[in-house]
Amino acid sequence: MHLVESSPFNKGKTKVYSGVAGNLVAFACKFSFRRGHEGNVSFLSKTQLIEHYEKTLGAFHFGGRVMIIETQAALRLINKYFQN
Repeated sequence: MHLVESSPFNKGKTKVYSGVAGNLVAFACKFSFRRGHEGNVSFLSKTQLIEHYEKTLGAFHFGGRVMIIETQAALRLINKYFQN
């Protein structure tokens, strides 16, 4: 994935919508399955968000700023955001 970011009005305690970033990541995982990549996606994280992505997306820290979402975590995200 490249550059998933929330709009300024959708950040912090006053955000308008919740789950936008998770939904976008789930869509990327779904697309990965369609392309034959077993739901695997990777991305570069801002350093201060590594633990957040581990907890909320099930991503694992590969090293440096590289984060990876593997098949099982991808399936959990898809089931959470695409229930049909």
